[in-house]
Amino acid sequence: MNYKLKTAVAAIVAASLVSPFAYAGDPPAPARKHVTARKKQPPKPTVQEQIESLRQEFQLQIDSLKTDLSAKDAQLKQAQQTAADAQTAAAKAEADATSQQQATTENTAAVSTLQSTVTDMKAVNTTIVSSISDETSALKKAINNPSVLHYKGIGLTPGGYLAGETIYRTKATGGDTPTAFNAIPYEHADAYSLGEFYGSGRHSRISLMAEGKTDWGTLRGYYEADWLGTGVSSNNNQSNSYVLRQRVIWGQAETNNHWAFTGGQLWSLATEDKKGISNISGDIMAPQTIDPNYVPGFVWTRQYGFRVTKTAKHAAFGIAVENPQLLYTATLAGNTPYAVLGSAGNNGGNYNAAISASATTTYVQNYTQVPGSTTYLPVYNTLVANTNIANLSFNRAPDILAKIAFDPGWGHYEILGIGRFAHETIYPGVSNDTVRYGGQKDIETGAVVAPASSTAGAFSDSIVLGGFGGSFRVPVIKDKLIVGAKALYGTGMGRYGDSTLADVTAKSGGGLAPIHNLSGLLTVEINPTPRLAIYMNYGGDYASRADYANPLATTLGGPTATFCPTGFTLAAQCVAKPTAAQLAAGGTWGGHWGAPTAAAVGYGSRLLGNSACNTTTTPGFNGSSTGYYPGGSCGAQNRDVQEITGGYWYDIYKGDRGRLRQSVQYGYAVREGWSGASGIGAKGIDNMIWTSFRYYLP
Repeated sequence: MNYKLKTAVAAIVAASLVSPFAYAGDPPAPARKHVTARKKQPPKPTVQEQIESLRQEFQLQIDSLKTDLSAKDAQLKQAQQTAADAQTAAAKAEADATSQQQATTENTAAVSTLQSTVTDMKAVNTTIVSSISDETSALKKAINNPSVLHYKGIGLTPGGYLAGETIYRTKATGGDTPTAFNAIPYEHADAYSLGEFYGSGRHSRISLMAEGKTDWGTLRGYYEADWLGTGVSSNNNQSNSYVLRQRVIWGQAETNNHWAFTGGQLWSLATEDKKGISNISGDIMAPQTIDPNYVPGFVWTRQYGFRVTKTAKHAAFGIAVENPQLLYTATLAGNTPYAVLGSAGNNGGNYNAAISASATTTYVQNYTQVPGSTTYLPVYNTLVANTNIANLSFNRAPDILAKIAFDPGWGHYEILGIGRFAHETIYPGVSNDTVRYGGQKDIETGAVVAPASSTAGAFSDSIVLGGFGGSFRVPVIKDKLIVGAKALYGTGMGRYGDSTLADVTAKSGGGLAPIHNLSGLLTVEINPTPRLAIYMNYGGDYASRADYANPLATTLGGPTATFCPTGFTLAAQCVAKPTAAQLAAGGTWGGHWGAPTAAAVGYGSRLLGNSACNTTTTPGFNGSSTGYYPGGSCGAQNRDVQEITGGYWYDIYKGDRGRLRQSVQYGYAVREGWSGASGIGAKGIDNMIWTSFRYYLP
């Protein structure tokens, strides 16, 4: 750039030097002027002066140009420096701008993060405030209204309710609020003509749960009781209700992977659960009835048991050994051998030893002649039949139960199996006839009509009983309509049915015979509102006929007075009403037993006398202050018991201060007996209404 500028300046200077010489050598033609007066002209400068003047002028111009060039060069350098500085400043400004942009971006991100943090802090603060408020409320509640009490590292949860309840039945049973379904009076009974009303607070309940955590699991203990026991008549049949009525009482160890080991008095494993397999009372799927005996067809017991259960997310498995008790009902007419399979309790062993009834029967065992006369006298004997307060079976082994439960997400399902064992000792030389008439001789035949009793030849008899069942419970409309069904079928399953019908009976030879049992229940529950629950149940229990009447099951009946002439040779010569001549000829008075006849043996025998069943007349007076009794007898044994029942529960209040409920239930129950002689059966119908008013502890 400087080189080009200097070259241009040099060219200009050279041109300037050439121009004067050209001008001096060839001057232009003078212009014509108007001559007026000639004036005196100053002398013209010489050429040398002019050249000098031009030289000086050019030198000045050259110096000025040099000065200008120097100034311009300085300015150029300054401009270059300024440009460089500007470029540097621009780069710096660009860098600063980039840095500023990055800083701005970072600031924007930081601001966004800060805003998010502030928002999160506000949410956390709100949560903390809410949590502190909740914890404060929970702390206040724990102090003022604790649901769990703490004692030495364990939690204690009291529970239960106080109940005021009533029951009205159109046919009297002589009970309290629980219904003895297997003893609803038949139509012939005095009680069938009378109703009954009771008010009771005995169904009030108390409970206590103790729970403690360990590194490997949880320890629990639970106790629950009410006042529905009957003192000296407590037994092992179904609810094992020893007073203060022990409903359930158990201990449990459950591991963190949900293996549970439980022992004590429990709801049987046969009882349906709401979910999985549990022994906690609140988890049991019991009918919502006011009636403490629930409804026929409900499968349950409360008894000693030890169980092992494993619970997974959608399934559970359990196996248990439980307290056995055989329910034995048998007609033992005729020569049925004597058998031992149980007895009244031994009071020294803390079971009931007393009897509830004692029936004395006086009968004619034989006839004898009055010495030195022609008249006779009856020979009387007495049998005493005692009804024990509680009969306890001599059990061979515990009942064994196994169950699988499924909870796939819609409904609850169970499959159940039960195995039971029964045994007895039979004495074939001891029968009804040998006890009543043992060693007696028939005056007509001279033969011993009934050998004397003998315990010789005693032997043991045992049988295995078993059944299977299942249940399901599904929400047809979630939380609004729930439908359920359950059933149990097998031999010796009567005890597990709600009506406690017979498990076993006797064969004609005295051996044990199983009774086939069936229990079934349908339930519908409707929840229109959170406070109102409506329920309906239909169920029944059935015991099959086990009739063992045959020619081997015979009875002699009572003897008739007979006079046999002296020296008679034929039975036909003996008469019941001798003539004067026969008496005068001499002879002997004694007893004669007719030919044996078939007798009722077993359960529901077709030979059982039911002549008074299904009658409402009272033709005879029993000679005591208890009134009239019908003619004939009604020994019909239970075939089935059915009930359709329904009611509602309404929560008047439910909150931190507990729960106040009110309920009304209606039940229509039918008890039917097996038909006996002449095809006569038995039937009883009862209409029942319960009310309940309960306060539950919070």
